[in-house]
Amino acid sequence: MFPLDPLLRAFIKQGYLRVTDHRGQVHHYGQPTSTTADTAIRLHDAQTEWRIARNPAYNIGAAYTDGLLTIEKGTLLSFLGVLVHNLSAINAKPAMRLLYRLEELVTLPAILNWTARSRRNVKHHYDLSDALFSLFLDRDRQYSCAYYRSESDDLEAAQLTKKQHIAAKLFVHPGDHILDIGSGWGGLALYLARHYPSVRVTGLTLSDEQYRVATERARQAGLSDRVTFRLADYRQEKGSYDRIVSVGMFEHVGKPQFDTFFERVLRLLKPNGVALLHTIGQYTPPGAINPWLRKHIFPGAYLPTLSQLTPILEKHRIWLTDMEALRLHYAKTLAHWHERFQANRDKVLALYDERFCRMWEFYLQSCEAGFRWGGLTVFQLQLATAIDALPITRDYMIEEENRLRSVDGEGLVPFYRSEHPSMDARLSRA
Repeated sequence: MFPLDPLLRAFIKQGYLRVTDHRGQVHHYGQPTSTTADTAIRLHDAQTEWRIARNPAYNIGAAYTDGLLTIEKGTLLSFLGVLVHNLSAINAKPAMRLLYRLEELVTLPAILNWTARSRRNVKHHYDLSDALFSLFLDRDRQYSCAYYRSESDDLEAAQLTKKQHIAAKLFVHPGDHILDIGSGWGGLALYLARHYPSVRVTGLTLSDEQYRVATERARQAGLSDRVTFRLADYRQEKGSYDRIVSVGMFEHVGKPQFDTFFERVLRLLKPNGVALLHTIGQYTPPGAINPWLRKHIFPGAYLPTLSQLTPILEKHRIWLTDMEALRLHYAKTLAHWHERFQANRDKVLALYDERFCRMWEFYLQSCEAGFRWGGLTVFQLQLATAIDALPITRDYMIEEENRLRSVDGEGLVPFYRSEHPSMDARLSRA
């Protein structure tokens, strides 16, 4: 008896999957067509088959990591694509929504991210070998969704465009003090300081490695007088800021702390302050993240939906002045990361071992599948404390983004230029 047969026969209605069990018997699921990718896997022992049958959400990733599930035809991404396509169809059923609500209650303790736990969660992932991240990220160590202006953009170009896009939305004024919550290796903070010479930037991180690297980068850039990084939790911050930006950090806040996060942002912002929140989100009903990802890659993580965030903004009377969903941008980013990871796999293997390599392959490819086919997206929420804190059209974003593209393409130019009327208006108001 093949324990996965009833599950796969009921589950796979889209696409096609061939499975070879541990006895060498071949099983076919779905209907192969001329347009269907021929994807085949092999399972290497009976225990793996039973474990996946009992808990596929966790044990498919575990089996791949341990080398007990291997790809025989197609790619890991095509295999995950078959699963995600069929899971999306099932998730549309009302009964599944109830199941996910129950799952959220069961997993609630895992996302109660008090300060000490948040620090441990960050260290689990972001304090891995510094060399690891240099093997697959861009030169600026942007570990978040890039922004692709065209299909031909490479990773370096798309990550630079992401910084331009965010900077334009912040609507920076001369002399502004900017808070970067979750500042990573310092790339965005340093970009803002270089391009807006009179501003100050304070970056917060919980990663010892990121703090060390970011601080050294600021020193080498000669910006230590205007860019400061601190090992601190956002809940401990007591300053006063004109602008707040947070990129790729909110995913680690945890649903029980959503209200605390926005209350703190509101308290830290000056009157007429502006904030930009860049976070992975779900374009599906609320639910916990995959249990394998939560345990092995991002402990404590939770991905918000707009239906969870907008009531909190209303409660705190925070203006949602602009919202953008970066739909396929993260899928492309993850594809570039995976390509670089594979190109440097021998170097990753020298740092860790084969099991680690397979674990990270599954992480990168499963996330890409989620963004391509599973309802994951990235939200950029522009927030303001006052109704008139920003211009009433988006023209200023386009003008500033174009100016920054010119700066980055031709070398630094003066911050304010007469051919940009909206910038001159900002200068006169400052």
